[in-house]
Amino acid sequence: MTPIPARLAAPAPGWTAYADVVVVGSGIAGLTAALRIHAAGLGTVMVVTKDHLSAGSTQWAQGGIAAALGPGDTPEQHLHDTLVAGAGVCDPEAVRVLVTEGPAAVHELISLGTQFDQTAAGELQLTREGGHLRDRIAHAGGDATGAEIQRALVAAVAAAPAIEVVPHAVAVDLVPGVDGGVAGVTLHVMGEGQHDGVGAVLCRAVVLASGGLGQLFSSTTNPAVATGDGMALALRAGAVLRDLEFVQFHPTVMWLGPESRGQQPLISEAVRGEGAFLVDEHGERFMTEVHPLADLAPRDVVAKATMRRMRATGAPHVWLDARGFGEEKWARRFPTVLASCRANGIDPVTDLVPVAPACHYASGGVAVDLHGRSSVPGLFATGEVACSGVHGANRLASNSLLEGLVFSRRIASFLESEGLPPQQEPAPDTRPQGLADPGVFQHLQATMTENAGVLRSDSGLAVAGDQLAALLDKPGPHPGTEAWQATNLLTLGSALVEAARLRTETRGSHWREDHPDTDDARWAGHVDVRLEDGLVVEFHPSGPAYPPTTPTEEAP
Repeated sequence: MTPIPARLAAPAPGWTAYADVVVVGSGIAGLTAALRIHAAGLGTVMVVTKDHLSAGSTQWAQGGIAAALGPGDTPEQHLHDTLVAGAGVCDPEAVRVLVTEGPAAVHELISLGTQFDQTAAGELQLTREGGHLRDRIAHAGGDATGAEIQRALVAAVAAAPAIEVVPHAVAVDLVPGVDGGVAGVTLHVMGEGQHDGVGAVLCRAVVLASGGLGQLFSSTTNPAVATGDGMALALRAGAVLRDLEFVQFHPTVMWLGPESRGQQPLISEAVRGEGAFLVDEHGERFMTEVHPLADLAPRDVVAKATMRRMRATGAPHVWLDARGFGEEKWARRFPTVLASCRANGIDPVTDLVPVAPACHYASGGVAVDLHGRSSVPGLFATGEVACSGVHGANRLASNSLLEGLVFSRRIASFLESEGLPPQQEPAPDTRPQGLADPGVFQHLQATMTENAGVLRSDSGLAVAGDQLAALLDKPGPHPGTEAWQATNLLTLGSALVEAARLRTETRGSHWREDHPDTDDARWAGHVDVRLEDGLVVEFHPSGPAYPPTTPTEEAP
């Protein structure tokens, strides 16, 4: 059995602090939760962030935020497109919550000062991305939507002095309560002042908004802080993780060479939404033969088709052709992408851009209900760290910012109506400790990329499982951020591999070469993982989830 540690080896807490609610993470999900909980008058709120307030994934979101905001568009049509992209594994009720509450949530962002791009008439300027049958993507600064949203939210938090922000803080583990559930969270704070070193924050509720696990793979669009800490912490505390096998690989990430590792430059899907297209090394378009939406097919379709074409030609990448835009459109609509390309020696105005799939988004995570509640009392999760049921087997483009926004608001509303849980006394923590060697990072990433990336098979996943177990057997020299991150990624990699082995079909972003059949009704359900003297992986079937409805009118 894979030797998954039940808690991280760490020094005993040297200090204790108190808050009513601790929010772990400072992207759109975390800051929205903190602001709404604060506004509801629910007590003291502490936001802990691994770096500084703007260092998470939100600031890197280029494309925009999806909502039924345009003329002729409806939540029902947005629901339809989301469920189709999710390939039968979405929770229809969660999706309905997303699309019906989404427009008001976006308008609240505007009221906080977010400046979305507008038309000459002063209306929201909307564009289209893969899988959407309507123009419903609101964007800011052309392709700097996440940065603009992050700016507005950080300013709002700064104007709410009752929200305490603790930067450069790693969430190590949850503090168990004597009655079960959460009594607090242990942190390692790297700084000076009131909190420094390892300590414990006792609280009545913890909201995880810590993002995804992109650093599990060699190439990703995620920042360096995306090491899956929240998911791993929740798993060790007894929470259920769901749909881990559904990792979305973005099809158009700039290829910088075979030795490039870590965060890679994203080429927004909105570039294809504005008319760019993919070609192979012979200059031939290949998506027109694959899907009726061609280059705007859902991301899993484009990523798979790209990998197939790369295998067929032996090329390490394909090309994105956006030369038809011209200098003015590139500078106005995609200034961030343009600057990134030029910084890497490519001028997309005149050059083809080399692109290849890279890890982009985890559709799975901590299983939560419509109020963001996990299976552990007092533990909530929102955003990419959570599995709300919205994304299913494949996230629809630009639904991620909306999910964090909507479900963070719902967590605050639930706590306002039901009240915070009582503060629990900390229980003696007798769980066995463990720690991995931080030197395993590159081996871990190579193993996951080769055997559990876009292309998967039982033999490859078995190799990955054995190699990860061997890496976990190598204890780390001493506790610290790098060792904790390595342990978290190895834990999640092991859980993901086991979930992917169990799901013997191809669905959405989970592609099994040895089981290429799709839409197998027997697999219309969820793979859940929990920790109980080792990983326990179970499949839970559900009824057909898509399409429960069709758009009320044909999209243009």
